Amino acid sequence: MSHAGAASQKPARSQKTSPHGSSYRSMKEIHIDEEVKIAVNLSLEGFRYSDQKEMTFPSSLTSTERAFIHRMAQSLGYISKSKGKGQDRFLTIRKKDGSDKPHLIIPLTLSHHSVYLIRCLLQRFPMSKRERTDVQPTNKSGMSVAAEPENSYDRNRASGRLNNGIPMVPQRTVPSELDNFRHSLPVYEHKEEIVQLIRENKVVLVVGETGSGKTTQIPQFLLDDCSKNGEPCRIFCTQPRRLAAIAVAERVSAERGEHVGQTVGYHIRLESRVSPKTLLTFCTSGVFLRTLMAGDASLTTVTHVIVDEVHERDGLTDFLLTKMRDLLQKIPTLKLILSSAALDVDLFLQYFGSCPVIHLKGRQFEVKELFLEDILRLTDYNNMDIGKYKEETQTKERKQKCLTEWCEAVKTHSVGKKQRTRVLDPGFLQDSKPLEPWLLKEMDSCISSIFLNEDQDAFIQLFNLIINESVNVDYAHRETGTTPLMAAAGRGFITQMEQLLCMGADINKKASNGWTASDFAKHFEQTNAVDLLKSSIPLGEVTNVDELALVQRGTAEISTDEHELLKLYHHKFDDQWVDLDLIMDLLHNICSTTSDGAVLIFLPGYDEIVALRDRILYDDKRFFIHSDRYQVFTLHSDMQTLDQKKAMKTSPPGVRKIILSTNIAETSITINDVVFVIDSGKVKEKSFDPLSHVSMLKTVWISKASSLQRKGRAGRCRPGICFHLFSRLRFNNMLEFQVPQLLRMPLQELCLQTKLLAPASCPVAEFLSKAPQPPPAHAVRYAVQMLKIIDAMDQHEDLTDLGYHLADLPVDPHLGKMVLCGVVLKCLDPILTIACTLAYRDPFILPTQSSQKRAALQCRQRFTSSTFSDHMALLRAFQAWQRARSGGWERSFCEKNFLSQATMDMILGMRTQLLGQLRAIGFVRARGGSDIRDVNLNSENWAVVKAALVAGMYPNLAHVDLGTSLCSSNKEKKIHFHPTSILSQVQLKNGTNKSAQALPTDWLIYDEMSRGHRMAHVRCCSIVTAITVAIFGGSAKLPSSALHEPASQRAAECQRDDSSDSETEDLSEMRIDDWIVFQLDSEAAGLVFELRQKWQHLFMKRIRCPSKPWSQQDETIIQTLVSVLGAEEQRAGLHQPPGIGQRPRPMSSEEGLKTSMKSSNNSPRPTIKPVPPGLVFSSVRYFIMKSSNSRNLEISQQKGIWSTTPSNETKLTKAFLENSLIILIFSVQGSGHFQGYAHMTSAISQESCQDWGFMGLGGMFSVEWIHKESLPFQYTQHILNSWNNNKMVQISRDGQELEPQAGSQLLLLWERNSGNPVQ
Repeated sequence: MSHAGAASQKPARSQKTSPHGSSYRSMKEIHIDEEVKIAVNLSLEGFRYSDQKEMTFPSSLTSTERAFIHRMAQSLGYISKSKGKGQDRFLTIRKKDGSDKPHLIIPLTLSHHSVYLIRCLLQRFPMSKRERTDVQPTNKSGMSVAAEPENSYDRNRASGRLNNGIPMVPQRTVPSELDNFRHSLPVYEHKEEIVQLIRENKVVLVVGETGSGKTTQIPQFLLDDCSKNGEPCRIFCTQPRRLAAIAVAERVSAERGEHVGQTVGYHIRLESRVSPKTLLTFCTSGVFLRTLMAGDASLTTVTHVIVDEVHERDGLTDFLLTKMRDLLQKIPTLKLILSSAALDVDLFLQYFGSCPVIHLKGRQFEVKELFLEDILRLTDYNNMDIGKYKEETQTKERKQKCLTEWCEAVKTHSVGKKQRTRVLDPGFLQDSKPLEPWLLKEMDSCISSIFLNEDQDAFIQLFNLIINESVNVDYAHRETGTTPLMAAAGRGFITQMEQLLCMGADINKKASNGWTASDFAKHFEQTNAVDLLKSSIPLGEVTNVDELALVQRGTAEISTDEHELLKLYHHKFDDQWVDLDLIMDLLHNICSTTSDGAVLIFLPGYDEIVALRDRILYDDKRFFIHSDRYQVFTLHSDMQTLDQKKAMKTSPPGVRKIILSTNIAETSITINDVVFVIDSGKVKEKSFDPLSHVSMLKTVWISKASSLQRKGRAGRCRPGICFHLFSRLRFNNMLEFQVPQLLRMPLQELCLQTKLLAPASCPVAEFLSKAPQPPPAHAVRYAVQMLKIIDAMDQHEDLTDLGYHLADLPVDPHLGKMVLCGVVLKCLDPILTIACTLAYRDPFILPTQSSQKRAALQCRQRFTSSTFSDHMALLRAFQAWQRARSGGWERSFCEKNFLSQATMDMILGMRTQLLGQLRAIGFVRARGGSDIRDVNLNSENWAVVKAALVAGMYPNLAHVDLGTSLCSSNKEKKIHFHPTSILSQVQLKNGTNKSAQALPTDWLIYDEMSRGHRMAHVRCCSIVTAITVAIFGGSAKLPSSALHEPASQRAAECQRDDSSDSETEDLSEMRIDDWIVFQLDSEAAGLVFELRQKWQHLFMKRIRCPSKPWSQQDETIIQTLVSVLGAEEQRAGLHQPPGIGQRPRPMSSEEGLKTSMKSSNNSPRPTIKPVPPGLVFSSVRYFIMKSSNSRNLEISQQKGIWSTTPSNETKLTKAFLENSLIILIFSVQGSGHFQGYAHMTSAISQESCQDWGFMGLGGMFSVEWIHKESLPFQYTQHILNSWNNNKMVQISRDGQELEPQAGSQLLLLWERNSGNPVQ
């Protein structure tokens, strides 16, 4: 499928890309029948959430089906092996528990300059007794730290919680024009029953179909009842999403004839509309959770809690229910109402005990359902690939027949030496690269001679071709699929088999008849060959489970034609993606056969939304040439409230509204004029495997409950149609409900929140075991252990000061620690960008076409600025995108650089939210110390940025043995770089054995490790120095014994006399953890260890008291760290790139100009000195450039040059040398317009241009045009230049400088009045 950032032409089906991550995109598509896919998915789902360690699939699978299972297992981090022979061959997958941690002792040397710097620091500020005590492990609980007088952090304070308030009697509602609508809702006739049941019971379950009115009316029933009876109330209603909370609050306020913020309000993270009079607050689950963190007393003034959309089972909702069940026992007046359209009633009845259930019917018209087989017929599904499909089938049958003839010929000895087989087209090769025709002929000849004629001499030529011509050792004969190993095994050539196995021949590869090399040996009774191959097969236990029996074919039988159509479709399109081509065909069918009715399209994520939106607006001629007939809106969780409201409005007559939405539109948000729903059947689901330690954001099939919800979005105003892009068979085998998020999410963040909610004496595992469906015990243990490793918890499972702050940040704890380290190290902005990118996803896309794939990897490499860092690529790409965005050409920038526009948008929003949270909790202040400038003083220093990365990414460290080129970690003895990592390109460029020597240091950090069935890969890596690991890696509190004398040295001392001058007697070891031990000379070891203690103490102090002023010692510690880290980076030969410290300020017009410059065009230019890349400008200055004719401007725009008078040269040169951004605004005299503006990109040279229209000009300089559109003077009459006696800006002489505010206002007019900027 197409992707945002791909080429703008409509792609063919055979050239799909996917927004699911580069590792998936680089895979070859596997096409198998849908029944098998369903069975495999069901099996893996059951295995994933069970305590089973191993599962075996039956031997009836084909090789393609096995390949599909291997891929699925690899994507989930499992080990998969095929075992057995012939009909007894089974495929087994198992979970990996992790390998034994090796012991690593690494030499560490420091430059003399670094030693001197550390010594100076410690002489000036020696380690105090308190500093040593604070960084020593203690048996005391971390809770005791809060008692210190200097600790200003209130642990009962939770940022982003609901306001305190008191219950009041609601005011009576005034009659509204919406009253008739309210009374017509199905829920209204049950009003008295609902109110009575809530009054009489502590817990009530409400199961209401879509359109019943349960979300908006039940809270109002409670308000009206309390108002009628004079009873005070205070109601909280939780929603799973921000947009839903806002939309419902606005709707309820409108129905009561009020404005939001009076009786009814909402509160979401970093935004609220409430007042002291607010009695009904709609909030997100996260905000309600933070309210509970303030203590149980926070709900003593609350009378009702409504938890809406319980069926979604997000992690926070299940977590809240666990806490609410306890609170119901403590607060007798509290009522809990659970509401959903598709509630698992039995589960919640069992969880809350006997409680009443109210069933409500929906209010909607009939909705017709069409499934994939119906849609394929409706859209006249393109059968142009049917010939290719049949040809592939015939080729496979022909190969099998030919191989059978070979085997029969060998049995009867009836084939002569000169027999040859016909040759197929080279397109059917299985090798990765096409071979030349003579190589194909020679290889086929060798294999057939060996197999048919027992010609041992043919091996000489065969080995020569494999070694010298780079032919794959597993080359398959084009007519039979026989490999050299199969031929050798079938004829019993043991010596040659051993050679082939040593060369890496695959014993599991299959010929056209499904035989492996072992099957050939067994068939021809080659006993020795069988034994040799058997010894190469890993043995293991086999547990037979016929998982294919899980397939339910459903009661409805499909016709033969439908079955063939579906079979063809699934062999053409891999349905792990979303078929945007089919959606476009279906959308066109709807628009061409019906006159009106909004279309709601459910897509799994923002990437697909952007890709489909671009097709409609720009790529598909069926739509963009009639753009006035369509309005396209998007709905997703991070969009602005204003944009959401636009999607709710009815479109004008004759205009079709098309809404592209994630699952956010399934519930709570209702768009009344939707008639048609297109359901992709997919949703983005984040899951985490605690055994493999891998997080995955995967696109998965929705549940039946979600499918019914999506169907219910149609037919709100008239009969509708729901198009499901999955078959009836798939629907019948969908899960009834989505897997609860609590069972598949990383639990570190939840464990932090547990400590704020659970009683102090209650362990985390015990509290979470009370959930409706508790997470696995091993997942909880892993999460708690990781929190201890990053110092968020102490050994007693009590939260540290750091742990309380991490609970306040909307990112994973290790990323939160990284951000806080960035604050203390004063390099916040680059860390903010990197952390948000890691929290969301890699913005780079990797196309499937090999020609574009290399270009994409080269783009990534260019962004690294020769730093051996994938994190640098993420940072540089985002900064370049921001510059493109401010210039209005971000879409073409993303296409050119293989970036996802959707991902970039999300990262920008996350940055804003995270920075707002840092301000809210006091780490970034408005002015003075710790203001936005102060926390970015070191943002230009890449060595310091990497120190914050190490502190946050630990324990994700890897070591490269420069002698053996072996890369290892504490989890794996041998790891490889992921193909998308810049370090893998270093490896490819220098060869496997030379890749380590090509790296400047032997340490690296990584974001994620993924394990396949053969090897472990690390992705998003950065090279770091050993001193960075020694200071910023490991726990904050290392025992004094961590610095010790080596055991070998102690033993040697017993055998040496006092006169010994052994080189080893002055060595010390510094143990960072159970894996990393540094060995260095004793003096340096003591200095490094104390510098480490100084940093850790400073970090703990800043975390404990973020608002406390910095002392001189604090500043000196940071300065020393900056100097030492920089010196060691320079010593290792690592590059310090310029311009990485862009400050995270709001995008004003002036700042937008600073970052809006596009990359240079290819026009020929004179030899002039350009602006250094990455230069950060200190200010923006604006100058008017007058021209006597338009020809000069045309030359300037074509060649990217300009020339002005000598008097103007002096002003421009001075401003340029002052590191200012020079904006030149052009106007042709007498034209009545400004013709555009550019920025000055080089100093003025002595060269001149002969093409100018008049003489008397000075030297030339480079300019880069930003806008080339004309702007009439009538638009600029309100802008006055105070630096020119407050005259209008159009009344300016040549070279006149504009006051910055006037210049900024003038440039904004181009953004408002011009169309798309010139690319």
